[in-house]
Amino acid sequence: MSEFVRTKRSTVVRAPKKACYERDEIYAILDEALVSQVGFVADGQPFVTPVNHWRVGDNLYFHGSSAGRRIKIMEAGADLCLSVTLLDGLVFARSAMHHGMNFRSAMIFGRARLVEDEAEKLAALKALLEHLAPGRWAEVRPPNKSEMKITKVLVMPLDEASAKLRSGPPADDEEDYALDVWAGEVPLRQVRDAPISDPRLPAGIEVPGYLRPDDG
Repeated sequence: MSEFVRTKRSTVVRAPKKACYERDEIYAILDEALVSQVGFVADGQPFVTPVNHWRVGDNLYFHGSSAGRRIKIMEAGADLCLSVTLLDGLVFARSAMHHGMNFRSAMIFGRARLVEDEAEKLAALKALLEHLAPGRWAEVRPPNKSEMKITKVLVMPLDEASAKLRSGPPADDEEDYALDVWAGEVPLRQVRDAPISDPRLPAGIEVPGYLRPDDG
C-alpha cells in the first residue's frame, strides 16, 4: 500500500493540510534521521527516551543494553509512540507571531518485539552499521558472543504512522506584506564534517572513502 491507513491516533488533527500518510515520504524521513524519541508509559509515569533507529523494509529497529529498564519495558509489549523531526529551515515573517520553521516530522505507533533469532539479530545490527556508513560492516570485527548477549534488538512493524510537513516562505497577513521588514527563509541542513582520526590509530591507515565529505 502506498499510504498508511489512517487511525484515530495517527490522523493529524491540527493543521491537517500539512499531514502526509505516504509511505515513501515517511520512510524517507525515518531513513534520513539518525535519532528518534520513543515515548511510553510505565507504572503510570510517561517516559520519553532517545534511540538510534534504523529501517529495514517495513520494520523499524532499535537496540539497547540487555540490562536496560527501557528495553525491558518495550519488549514486554508497551504501547510505543516514536517521533522523528528533521529541521529544514527557519521562517522569518513580517509579524512576530507568523515566524516558524520548515520541517519534516513523522510519528509511528505500535508495539515492539524482541528479536530472538540470532541470524535476524546479526542481520539487523549489520543493517545499522550500513545505515550509518555503507561498506563499514565489511571492514570491522563483527560482534562476538559476549557482545551479542548483552545487547538486545527490538523490531517495530511500520503499520500505523503519519507525517507532518512544512516548507516554503512565511504566510503573513495580507496587510503586513507592505511592511518594510525582511522576510524569508534560512535553510538548515545536517552535514558531515571531515573525519577526525583516533589518536591511537596507527600511521598509514587512511580515512575510508565512504566517510569522507562530498567535497573530498
